[in-house]
Amino acid sequence: MQSWKNKNVFVTGSTGFVGSHLVQELLRLGANVTALVRKPQTHDTINFVLGSLDDFQVIKKALEDDEIDTVFHVAALAVVGEAHLNPMAAFETNIRGTWNILEACRQTSVKRVIVTSSEKVYGDNAIPPYVESMPLAGRHPYDVSKSCADLIAAMYFHTYQLPVCIVRCGNLFGGGDLNFTRLIPGTIQSLIKNQAPVIRSAGSSARDFFYIEDSIRAHLLVAEKMESSPIAGEAFHFSYERPHTVLEVVEEISKLMNSDLMPIIQNQSNLEPKHEYLSAAKARNLLDWKPMFDFESGLVKTIEWYQKYFEDHVDC
Repeated sequence: MQSWKNKNVFVTGSTGFVGSHLVQELLRLGANVTALVRKPQTHDTINFVLGSLDDFQVIKKALEDDEIDTVFHVAALAVVGEAHLNPMAAFETNIRGTWNILEACRQTSVKRVIVTSSEKVYGDNAIPPYVESMPLAGRHPYDVSKSCADLIAAMYFHTYQLPVCIVRCGNLFGGGDLNFTRLIPGTIQSLIKNQAPVIRSAGSSARDFFYIEDSIRAHLLVAEKMESSPIAGEAFHFSYERPHTVLEVVEEISKLMNSDLMPIIQNQSNLEPKHEYLSAAKARNLLDWKPMFDFESGLVKTIEWYQKYFEDHVDC
């Protein structure tokens, strides 16, 4: 990973869960990071550009002024429930925001673009394990916004030869995710507070769960391989390829935290697909990718992070 030394890199979504981890790893590897932010930020080694995904001219100027080599487009309206309540916001951020980034890259000298996507692009009726050749067929606001964004990214490659790749990971987890409505941080928070974790569904839906550090390495690997292999225009899945049900996840966290609290299963109606998980065969074969962690070792590190977090934030 020495190839990142002094590379000029532009990151959207740098203050979010994925983006913040990505920025920290890029800084560790010696990259020069420019980050698009909506609110003023201060950091000794990050060049912050104040603006949003709506600000095409701001984005284009930043790419030109900082002679950006690589763009990681991570920013998105990423909460499915929020997109359902406010579809226009999802479309503005996830669709228009993506074409603004890609068009700015097309008009400048950017050499590599990596777009962070989601397994939701395949819609409700796809049969898992999902593979990259499946049709993009979102049916609900968030899913459609990501399907459209991926189609636009593919269009920029096929029409304008923009060197872009798409990364789709399983359900990400790890330290730093403070959205406690999500399964893993919410369960850990409950057990730390000695409260029974709540499962809103029946707990039988199976999902990919993918540790954040492996996701960051996957993003960087795709960008690195773009320099030496003809993979531009491709999408890649990253997954442990071992789906777990919601109930299994809660039970595993309880075991690792030595808790005998039984989960409260509310069994509320759940419109999400019964099973949803990815094949990572393409990444293994074309990129020679393999994870550094697995689900269990990722959970151990995640639990340790939250235990320290709640020690330091006793009022949370």
